[in-house]
Amino acid sequence: MSVPLYQAKAEFFRMLGHPVRIRVLELLQDGPMPVRELLAEIEVEPASLSQQLAVLRRSGIVTSIREGSTVVYELASGDVADLMGAARRILTELLAGKNELLAELRQTQVAGR
Repeated sequence: MSVPLYQAKAEFFRMLGHPVRIRVLELLQDGPMPVRELLAEIEVEPASLSQQLAVLRRSGIVTSIREGSTVVYELASGDVADLMGAARRILTELLAGKNELLAELRQTQVAGR
């Protein structure tokens, strides 16, 4: 029996639901990166980064290649970068709306004094 599309989407977004995974995807938007550079940028324990990279690799959202003793990761497709850009735009709109509401609340609070 196949998984309904809405369930597959929920599992996909759940897979993205970790700050280290999101940061890795953000960094990989600029191109492939070796693990040592990811470690320097993200500042987590190597075991933690390795675990999160394994989740991303198993999901097929990133790929890895070994170059000698170095493992280099990259996004599996440009669609991932598009998704990260869409998330940034959505968050920008949501936060802008909250800032406007906060300003309005502060203005009514001052007027009510």
